[in-house]
Amino acid sequence: MEVKVAKTAGFCFGVKRAVDKVYELIDSGIKPIYTFGPIIHNEQVVADLEQHGVFAITEEQLDDLKEGTVVLRSHGVEKRIYDKLEALGIHYVDVTCPFVLKIHRIVEEKGKQGAHVVILGDPDHPEVKGICGWCTGPYTVIRDTEDAEAFVPDVKKPLSVVSQTTFNFNKFKDIVEILRNKMYNESVLEYFDVLHTICNATEERQKEAREIAGAVDTMLVIGGRNSSNTQKLFDICRHECDNTYYIQSPVNLVPDMFQCSSYVGITAGASTPKKIIEEVQEHVRIKF
Repeated sequence: MEVKVAKTAGFCFGVKRAVDKVYELIDSGIKPIYTFGPIIHNEQVVADLEQHGVFAITEEQLDDLKEGTVVLRSHGVEKRIYDKLEALGIHYVDVTCPFVLKIHRIVEEKGKQGAHVVILGDPDHPEVKGICGWCTGPYTVIRDTEDAEAFVPDVKKPLSVVSQTTFNFNKFKDIVEILRNKMYNESVLEYFDVLHTICNATEERQKEAREIAGAVDTMLVIGGRNSSNTQKLFDICRHECDNTYYIQSPVNLVPDMFQCSSYVGITAGASTPKKIIEEVQEHVRIKF
């Protein structure tokens, strides 16, 4: 069985930075430590942190916090969460991905300039919720081309477009084209501003996954069940390879996945530890 593992699979810069920081705090002896929501969308990492006494908390639980340090995860949070932490006097460590922080600054500034901000992404994803929380003017979240077709721009306002850092690049281009045509038809194209905020690592990961999936018999996409970027990888790979599977660990591997397969591809979301990728790779080579 030949196995091809994507070079871009696994932790991205922002996730690695966030996870490393939490373990650094653990090693320093600081107690108690909390994360605002799961530090990343990976069940194994979250479970290991819980074994070290680090637990995820919600906004409601902040009100009852008397001591400790809260880590703001790489997805980022709304401005009001910073304000609440400051008002309650809670010590926090901010490990928001720098690329996400850049989007916060953009939407804040564009709103102050009078623009209507359009955010391409999943409205239920914590990163998108955080971005919305920094908008200082009107904004709209667009999930797909259907949302884009239904969107009616306010011709009296400039339109500024940003996206979730892990948004599908091809979908991004399709939606931008729809919005561009709307502004052109209204003869206000000069007020249309597109800011490319998809992380370069995301683009590379999606591009490599697409290439590998198009060449193999079976494609494995590894990631947490709630990982948005892993789901996007899965969708991309499934488009290229019908025999594509979304798994969390080697436990999910079964022989039926590899019937008539001689070439297997593996990629993984930005929240997947290197150890799990290596375990899946080894399991495929040894067992199948």
